[in-house]
Amino acid sequence: MPVARVVHQPASTPPQQIRNFCIIAHIDHGKSTLADRMLQITEVVQPRDMRAQYLDRMDIERERGITIKSQAVRMPWALGEGKEQESFILNMIDTPGHVDFTYEVSRSLAACEGAVLLVDAAQGIEAQTLANLYLAMENDLTIIPVLNKIDLPAAQPEKYAEEIAGLIGCEPEDVLKVSGKTGEGVAELLDVIVEQVPAPEGDADAPARAMIFDSVYDTYRGVVTYVRVVDGQLSPREKIQMMSTGATHELLEIGVISPEPKPTKGLGVGETGYLITGVKDVRQSKVGDTVTAQNRPAEEPIGGYKDPAPMVFSGLYPIDGSDYPVLRDALDKLKLNDAALVYEPETSVALGFGFRVGFLGMLHLEIVRERLEREFNLELISTMPNVVYTVTMEDGAEIVVTNPSEFPAGKVRSITEPVVKATILAPSEFIGSIMELCQSRRGTLGGMDYLSEERVEMRYTLPLAEIVFDFFDHLKSRTKGYASFEYSEAGHQEADLVKVDILLQGDQVDAFSSVVHKDKAYAYGVEMAGKLKELIPRQQFEVPIQAAVGSRIIARETIRAIRKDVLSKCYGGDISRKRKLLEKQKEGKKRMKMVGTVEIPQEAFIAALSQDGEKPKDAK
Repeated sequence: MPVARVVHQPASTPPQQIRNFCIIAHIDHGKSTLADRMLQITEVVQPRDMRAQYLDRMDIERERGITIKSQAVRMPWALGEGKEQESFILNMIDTPGHVDFTYEVSRSLAACEGAVLLVDAAQGIEAQTLANLYLAMENDLTIIPVLNKIDLPAAQPEKYAEEIAGLIGCEPEDVLKVSGKTGEGVAELLDVIVEQVPAPEGDADAPARAMIFDSVYDTYRGVVTYVRVVDGQLSPREKIQMMSTGATHELLEIGVISPEPKPTKGLGVGETGYLITGVKDVRQSKVGDTVTAQNRPAEEPIGGYKDPAPMVFSGLYPIDGSDYPVLRDALDKLKLNDAALVYEPETSVALGFGFRVGFLGMLHLEIVRERLEREFNLELISTMPNVVYTVTMEDGAEIVVTNPSEFPAGKVRSITEPVVKATILAPSEFIGSIMELCQSRRGTLGGMDYLSEERVEMRYTLPLAEIVFDFFDHLKSRTKGYASFEYSEAGHQEADLVKVDILLQGDQVDAFSSVVHKDKAYAYGVEMAGKLKELIPRQQFEVPIQAAVGSRIIARETIRAIRKDVLSKCYGGDISRKRKLLEKQKEGKKRMKMVGTVEIPQEAFIAALSQDGEKPKDAK
């Protein structure tokens, strides 16, 4: 382990001695491990407190080995020796690597001047590495290319250094080689960060302006807001104002994260820290808002972030209807910590009161549901994910459909669906199977580039509805796990879509309707009818289950009637006596079919609608 060059810092640091940077990479390329070594080398974490993935605070992050929330931490570092030694403060943000958490990365980039682009020396550049690199370039950040895991036997640093150099326009020898596991090269990386990342710029004498880039909710202290100061200074006990809402609060505590919260006498230009006002209302602190001083407010807010557009929608319903208010409060608190969450109340005939929630992808959906269940002790059902369609009627009226039950009746002129631009990186031997998969999902090839002889980058335009569910799983299995996938929103396109209705005994059941492509309507109808046949208990009369597109039936299953043995009391005698009893039963069944209704049990709804298709453990 390299020798620490750590210095004691005064209360407020001049901007020239501050360096703000974040670490960006593809999932599992070693960001959190590298952050651990930086924390150790700069001695902000004592050896007895150290643990692997120190900045991953949530149980889910530690269990899955992924970063979900970006974490900010302040570290001291010094350049030079003896009298020549100059001290600096490094503000580092460790960011997530999965495509679903790109919004976390974009917010971190807005609070930094530099980015460490981390690439696994055994795997090379992957799709999300490229996506994060382009995000950093859009923000005009200084990019420091780094190869991690050089201690692995499978590492090929020279090969991948050339790949990175070709991508960002530097020389292969400029790519730093480090090992987050052993600590090799990490001290040199910190030196390069100090030398290459520019100091933050801002006017210390101007009215205070600080940008909120994250918030968390503390049960005892209320909302804790994380800010990056751009101009002026914030001090404890002064009155602050939120520029978007105009709300004013008193600053009870102000401090830095190193990596545990440490109160200070204030935050100056370029510094990153936290504010506590004691406010319990979670709606008062909005990510992207600007904080200013009430007695000398700033005129213009800092340009905030653009709000993320949800890509996938799913209904979240509590199994116990009385938990609805708890779910509402839980979503409010989670929104504070996850600004990409979008939700609105919704009611379902089958499942009662719940929320229609917008997510950035399937992993985001899975993580949010798991966090709600763990952190707020809720039991939830999540319905099948779907996307937003725009339906144009014959009279020119436009209707936005977020749920198949909202699909309008009548003559439809056109339907548009959201599409995404997808980037797939994979070994060139799998080109054929990737093309086959994308074409089966209605994809259009936009271009193809060879990054090296063995690796190819493919660009596709794909309908979002085709990739939200199991596309990534299929891609991984067809490429033996080597492909990486990243996508971004690319507007809407017209498509040949239809609404498939499910009819029970001729009556439409809205909850089971779905909007699918015309070519897949038959398959969906057959699958849903077969599933319901298994789930709905047999009735006293025969029940037809039909799938229909408009007035045309495309699939049918029949639940056979339960037949009572009316001949049990008729032992012996003429056949006409038995026939008479059977005819009487037949009449009764016919009459019952005319007036009888099919009772669908709650478990059948849950199993047919929930995304895993299984009955929850506690559903009775």
